[in-house]
Amino acid sequence: MIHTSIYNRETIFNLLSEIPDPEIPVINIHELGILREVKLEDEVCTVVITPTYTGCPAMKVIEDDIKIKLKEAGIEKVKVELVYSPAWTTDWISDAAKEKLRVYGIAPPDYSSVDKKVLLGKPRELKCPLCGSKNTEMISQFGSTACKALYRCIDCKEPFDYFKCL
Repeated sequence: MIHTSIYNRETIFNLLSEIPDPEIPVINIHELGILREVKLEDEVCTVVITPTYTGCPAMKVIEDDIKIKLKEAGIEKVKVELVYSPAWTTDWISDAAKEKLRVYGIAPPDYSSVDKKVLLGKPRELKCPLCGSKNTEMISQFGSTACKALYRCIDCKEPFDYFKCL
């Protein structure tokens, strides 16, 4: 049973914000923008999440982590709902999370995923998260996960992932 005197939507949302992304543990599911909503109806807590892309293998781990976290808090009836519309966008990544990505060595998206320049095939220059150089090149369209691309900095010679604008 959900005790509304102890748990409300905001409290549960904050609790779930402690869950790290399994592929990028430096940011949590709230900062990444996939934690969309918490609903409390009767004795059921429904958590709405949106995957970064269709078929993201991390979603099952995230779903399990949500259920575990809430059960540890004493919330027994938990439902996790995957919502695909509206589609996740890199615009949902918080600025603080983008900085955490950069410090971690992943180049964060530096423009909106609906930026007209990108849609016209004119992406902006990509800065190396390690040295800040714009002298970079793509090595592979796919990096350590499908939502990232692998780049290399020509100046510092280091490879790095880039969180793609989806």
